[in-house]
Amino acid sequence: MSTVPAYAAPSARAPLAPFTVDRRDPGPLDVAIDIVFCGVCHSDVHQARDEWGGSIFPMVPGHEIVGRVSRVGARVAEVKVGDLVGVGCLVDSCRECGQCRRDREQFCQRGPALTYNGTELDRKTPTYGGYSTQVVVTEKFVLRVPAGLDPAAAAPLLCAGITTYSPLRQWGCKAGDHVGVVGLGGLGHMAVKLASSMGAEVTMLSTSPAKEADARRLGAHGFASTRDDGIFKRLAGRFDLLVDTVSVPHDYNKYLGLLRPEGAMVLVGAPPEPSPFSSFALIMGNKRLAGSLIGGIAETQEMLDYCGAHRITADIEVIPIQKINEAYERMLKSDVRYRFVIDTASLKGA
Repeated sequence: MSTVPAYAAPSARAPLAPFTVDRRDPGPLDVAIDIVFCGVCHSDVHQARDEWGGSIFPMVPGHEIVGRVSRVGARVAEVKVGDLVGVGCLVDSCRECGQCRRDREQFCQRGPALTYNGTELDRKTPTYGGYSTQVVVTEKFVLRVPAGLDPAAAAPLLCAGITTYSPLRQWGCKAGDHVGVVGLGGLGHMAVKLASSMGAEVTMLSTSPAKEADARRLGAHGFASTRDDGIFKRLAGRFDLLVDTVSVPHDYNKYLGLLRPEGAMVLVGAPPEPSPFSSFALIMGNKRLAGSLIGGIAETQEMLDYCGAHRITADIEVIPIQKINEAYERMLKSDVRYRFVIDTASLKGA
């Protein structure tokens, strides 16, 4: 076992501060990874501040991890020392239930082991995430980062990338489709890049008119300010698919009106409070309101390979760990374009 530096939230009301975690020695099927970069996800804030309930403290957040393999177990076959790899939102699952056998480990019927704010499969040992210098993961949950991708800019693909890629794949996004992306932030900017790369005609729907130039730079073909209520009438019935990335309360009924008959609105943002909607917003047009939760390991690897082939990464701002509390406040003010990424070398002096 090794003790490594980290940053942790000691409680819901306290700022993150230096901490240490114990990492197990790699077992026969384990991979030890020296973390190089870790993305900062909006869910890190929700969970570090216990906004969703059930947070476990002290908490070391971080599930957008990129690093170099430093050690492998005797039975590890797919990765080797020196490989550039990633770890996303999961570090293990039962691998036996129906969902795991379908490559849907995120829905493991016995409960997956989350990268942080959870426990290992023994249901006792806490898991600590990527705001640290090392992590040890079973081989099946280690992902290959394609050559040619900037490691720092690839880190957010492990959550923001798969969170937006998965609904686009589930709903068959293709050339000629009209796709609307609600909200231009860490998730939204990835949804624009991915949907446009798939050939869809993409419209950014945002409360911030100042983001139009950025949306078009990222690949959006159109932009609509949702502060203008007239937009909802002018764009009514236009979209095959809406990917809603917004994590604050907003009126789902208005957005459902933008769908064509049999269109789908998929939620990947998670407001902390329930959002009411009218059943008639769905019934009139056979519309679908759905959610999408990350992806399994196979789909996450598919996403990484797709991004490697199309040279897609996140737009990032690299920070030292010492600025993480400032980064949380800036993120809540949308003062980042579009994902903070921690350079974990800064932890060595934390």
